[in-house]
Amino acid sequence: MALDSRLLELLVCPVSKASLTYRQEVDELWCRASGLAYPVRDGIPVMLENDARELTAEERASLKE
Repeated sequence: MALDSRLLELLVCPVSKASLTYRQEVDELWCRASGLAYPVRDGIPVMLENDARELTAEERASLKE
């Protein structure tokens, strides 16, 4: 399930306040600034730092492209 583009424009990382990139293949919102990935469960972004995971070095590098 894809996220609504209008919702994605409004959401920011709660840690860095930076914009997010939706990665549909893993159903997560990634933040380059904080290096965190927020899960999307049943189409609902879970924007809690405690539920986020750290991006790997490879994942972070893919955001710079």
